[in-house]
Amino acid sequence: MGPLTNICVFACVFTFTLWNNIQLTVENEFIANYSSSLLTNVPKNIPVHTHVLDLSHNRISGLSISEFISLSDLQVLNLSHNLITELDFSVFIFNQDLEYLDLSHNNIFKVYCQTLAYLRHLDLSFNKFTVLPICQEFGNMFHLEYLGLSATMIRKSDFRYIIHLQLHTVFLTLEDFSLYEPQSLTVLNTRSLDIVFAANQNFSFSLLYDGMSTSEILKIVNLRYTLSYEDFPAPSLTLLKKIKTTALLLDTVDLQWAIILQIFLFVWYSPVENLTVRNLTFRGPLGELTEYEFLPLLSSLGQVISLGGSMKALTLEHVCNKLYYFNQEILYRQFSEMNIANLTIYDAYMPHMLCPNRTSSFQYLNFSHNALTDELFQNCGTLTDLKLLILERNKFKSLSKVSFMTSRMKSLKYLDMSNNLLSHDAADVQCRWAESLTELDLSSNQLTDSVFECLPVNIKKLDLHNNQITSVAKGMAELKSLKELNLASNRLADLPGCSGFTSLEFLNIEMNLILTPSADFFQSCPRVRELQAGHNPFKCSCELQDFIRLERQSGGKLFGWPAAYVCEYPEDLRGTQLKDFHLTELACNTTLLLVTALLLTLVLVAVVAFVCIYLDVPWYVRMTWQWTQTKRRAWHNHPGEQETVLQFHAFISYSERDSLWVKNELIPNLEKGEGCVQLCQHERNFIPGKSIVENIINCIEKSYKSIFVLSPNFVQSEWCHYELYFAHHKLFSENSNSLILILLEPITPYIIPARYHKLKALMAKRTYLEWPKERSKRALFWANLRAAISINLPISFEANEEQSDGTSSSSVSQYVNN
Repeated sequence: MGPLTNICVFACVFTFTLWNNIQLTVENEFIANYSSSLLTNVPKNIPVHTHVLDLSHNRISGLSISEFISLSDLQVLNLSHNLITELDFSVFIFNQDLEYLDLSHNNIFKVYCQTLAYLRHLDLSFNKFTVLPICQEFGNMFHLEYLGLSATMIRKSDFRYIIHLQLHTVFLTLEDFSLYEPQSLTVLNTRSLDIVFAANQNFSFSLLYDGMSTSEILKIVNLRYTLSYEDFPAPSLTLLKKIKTTALLLDTVDLQWAIILQIFLFVWYSPVENLTVRNLTFRGPLGELTEYEFLPLLSSLGQVISLGGSMKALTLEHVCNKLYYFNQEILYRQFSEMNIANLTIYDAYMPHMLCPNRTSSFQYLNFSHNALTDELFQNCGTLTDLKLLILERNKFKSLSKVSFMTSRMKSLKYLDMSNNLLSHDAADVQCRWAESLTELDLSSNQLTDSVFECLPVNIKKLDLHNNQITSVAKGMAELKSLKELNLASNRLADLPGCSGFTSLEFLNIEMNLILTPSADFFQSCPRVRELQAGHNPFKCSCELQDFIRLERQSGGKLFGWPAAYVCEYPEDLRGTQLKDFHLTELACNTTLLLVTALLLTLVLVAVVAFVCIYLDVPWYVRMTWQWTQTKRRAWHNHPGEQETVLQFHAFISYSERDSLWVKNELIPNLEKGEGCVQLCQHERNFIPGKSIVENIINCIEKSYKSIFVLSPNFVQSEWCHYELYFAHHKLFSENSNSLILILLEPITPYIIPARYHKLKALMAKRTYLEWPKERSKRALFWANLRAAISINLPISFEANEEQSDGTSSSSVSQYVNN
């Protein structure tokens, strides 16, 4: 059933066109599709406003009027491929708008007729009728254009009711065909006639001849004749006067060579202009016809062919030669000498074709899917009228030989050499193409970059997709007329320039290896109107930003945007469309990035420098360094005496300008009386030979408390701030509460320098003793101060205090808390 199905589809082009035209006039909600649903009956819930109803490929065996009575708007009904055995057309009497009715591929053997006035398409083919089911009521269907029928016999009287109808297509399926009454078909009035025989029976030649006398377009499927060649009824040339067919299609032909030649002779004498033979299998003679009888028959056909006639186009597709072997050059000669415009020999495994002996009338040659080689038409100067040459899927290897093949074809416009084995070596002889050639298809070959050294200079449309091209070198080709270039599915890493293609308008470079296309393409190719660059492994980076910007400026020149333009790299962006990929200008402009980084660095340095200066950070760093160095020297000089031993109750820090108060008030009041306090004062307790900073640190660490005499003078003294810093450092490092603040004179916050932030913090957070101006309150002041520094010191240090007083005076000659 394969060939039958194929011809049915081919023959019903008009049928499906009609259906499609109806579908275009309705909305989707008016289409009900129940095909392939295993239904045994017509559903009861079909929407009443349905226009198109598909019930094909089910198991429906019967129809009733109640199933369709509510579908008054029904226009198209497909009931093909079901199990219906009897058909009563009155079922559709209430479907007045019904135009398309398909009941093919059922088991119908009996019909009850009813006029369906508006029916345009009726298909009853592939059923079980014995005689043609043509009722008298069919004659009233004046809108009928397509009629499909089936039967096992045909009689002239079968068509008497429809001879007045102007039909477009009549489709006949004749399975188990047993009888044909001559000239029965000739009474039909149809433009196209399709006849399908069963695959296992002999066809009727008289039916073939009558078909050619009936319609302009004739299609016949399954031409087989298994009887002896002598039983074959030779056609009479008197029938030629009645021939109407101008286009003849013979599909699935399996005949003896001699019978095929007889048919070809008859057709060549007839008015047929286009002959197409598909799936042709020719067999050798069965003993009745010897080779000596066969060759003259072929020669006589050649003479008729060379003389010409109405024939304009011959198409042979899927040709198979069985059992018979002869000198094929004779056959090639007959083909080459045909006096027709179009010749197609497709899929015949033909290894060669001869050059015509005289100027040929060929304008179109299609030898696709054969075994032709580089020797075809070499030095052939008789194909001067040839305009289109298609040699797809053959065995051509040399591009230069192909160019020489065309060099004498003065009218050649189009050449298809796709799907061959073509290659070109730069060392090959120079190519020479037909100057008239404007379209060239070299796709799916083995061509490399050197192909641009062997191309027609006047080419306008060039297809090089699916080759092995890696680049288009500048200056390699000067194709100034080229308008369309297809380089898809190659190995290109970038868009080609247009230095050699100054007229280029369309470029296809899809499915290559382009990571970051050049953004200046449209500047170098100003005439390009459409660029197809999708389906490449784009690397979404800064370099691609310019290409994305190019799309926005191109005005829709990028074909397939945005769906075909997707990131492949990096991995985290794979699948992202280029239109959704964005990077900031700063991230992609190196100069701007460097300038910005430099400016930020300068600003940061300036801010840090300002903060350091404002907070006197260098001073703190210097002090920390000195404290660290002092600690380190102490460690190295006295490694065994790391535990600090208290020698003083308090270390006094004050400004030299407040020394009178310290010497006249503070020291006498604390050191007099019982339980006198041992105070550490720089003038008497600093050790000669050590640095001032080291002496300060040692005194603070050997004192239980550190007393700071605060006044405006103290604020102005840098050494006082040193002492405060080291004492504060001890406060945090030893987690002790060793600071005592005495406010000698009020200090307003604004006179404290900004760098003395520790002093500000201490005055804000810690309590301090304020020197009272009233004498009555001073006794309490001294009592509180004594209590704050009260602690028992080791006896040895108290006994030696007087001795140390006289030895330290020289060590502080350079130290004055100004």
